[in-house]
Amino acid sequence: MQSISNAEQIVLMTPHEAAGRLRVSESTLAKWRMTGDGPEFTKMGAKVRYPALALERFIAKRTRRSTSQTEAA
Repeated sequence: MQSISNAEQIVLMTPHEAAGRLRVSESTLAKWRMTGDGPEFTKMGAKVRYPALALERFIAKRTRRSTSQTEAA
């Protein structure tokens, strides 16, 4: 089995933690999962988890300098 260094460990967040990080409700996250509009997530059985890096990418992708900008620069 391959060893993973501390810097390479994937931090997984619960929907409650992810909602807090994004400042949205857990129901908003659930809707985004259904529509594909939210951050990437992982399913482990019935459990949903969000990689912390996926949340950061989600935020960065939506960061704008003006209201007319359509993609992050």
